[in-house]
Amino acid sequence: MLALRKATAAFGADLVEVEEPAAPGPGRVTVAVAAAGICGSDLHAFAWTPGYAFMTAFMPLTLGHEFSGTIRAVGEGVTALEVGDRVTCWPTVPCGACPACAADRPQDCQARAIVGLHADGAFAEQVVVPAANCRRLPDGLPLPVAALAEPLAVAVNAVDVAGIRPGDRVAVLGPGPIGLCIAFVAQQRGARVLLAGLDDAVRLERARALGIHRTADLAGASLEDAVRQAFDGQADRVIEATGAARSVADGLAVLRSGGVMTVAGIHSRSLDLDLTGFVRSKKQIRAAHDTTASAFDEAIRLLAAHADALGTLITHRRPLGAALEAFDLARSRRAVKVLLVPGAADTAGDER
Repeated sequence: MLALRKATAAFGADLVEVEEPAAPGPGRVTVAVAAAGICGSDLHAFAWTPGYAFMTAFMPLTLGHEFSGTIRAVGEGVTALEVGDRVTCWPTVPCGACPACAADRPQDCQARAIVGLHADGAFAEQVVVPAANCRRLPDGLPLPVAALAEPLAVAVNAVDVAGIRPGDRVAVLGPGPIGLCIAFVAQQRGARVLLAGLDDAVRLERARALGIHRTADLAGASLEDAVRQAFDGQADRVIEATGAARSVADGLAVLRSGGVMTVAGIHSRSLDLDLTGFVRSKKQIRAAHDTTASAFDEAIRLLAAHADALGTLITHRRPLGAALEAFDLARSRRAVKVLLVPGAADTAGDER
């Protein structure tokens, strides 16, 4: 079968033919992949940016961790899933033995593995994963839209970490897929949301179509001016999803005294922070990474309730054989979410 594999500690990945997976072992299932989204983490791993050297010990491996599909085979002891079930997957696989796992906090397991980063992922026709990580999908939820469950769950978790409440003034920095989902979830929670980008006309237009009415392109204005205009004051919460360390400093500058800054982006540079000013302003910085079981379940409920709206985040679909072209597209500002579709022969469903 065809798979996109990371084989060397350098820029790039390879489309190669690999053997189909063996029958799943105890507690595991084989999923026939219907659609798999290209994530920012995939782009980092592909480009081999700082922070991904941990993957070296597991290469070669197949990339891809945002996916949906149909159960093709079940291993011994699997009773909650059957062949033919439509599923998505939380790609975080905890060790099961550490204090965090014992406390039912698998997201905090420091020995956890991520499908597509530590073990073979879903940029292939089939993938084998633990059955416990799979979630059965509601009837009527299209499989391509269900592939958004993992990034939407990351967004739900970021909103949870930020402690957003109805009426809060929330500035979201970065209109990529995660930022768009964060803005959507925060607005669903009753917050007043401003989504800001930089030279991001296509993505901000997509945000408005999603119902995020307060947007700002900072190519023509400062974040301070945009926040003041949107909220007639400062923000109660700022969530950063840009991956640019400068955005964290900019976000702190528009945050009210006692407000909460939540950092959700992955950064290749450090942050220079005026600690005295930070302490005197009584602001908080929190980190949101990965997700939780409850956030993943909420993401599936949101997808089922808002499939048409959230499905508009999928701007491009490409066959798995065109994965390298799809990665170029995902790195551009012309796309929001790019899906790889194993077995597809065309690009039907693209929005250009």
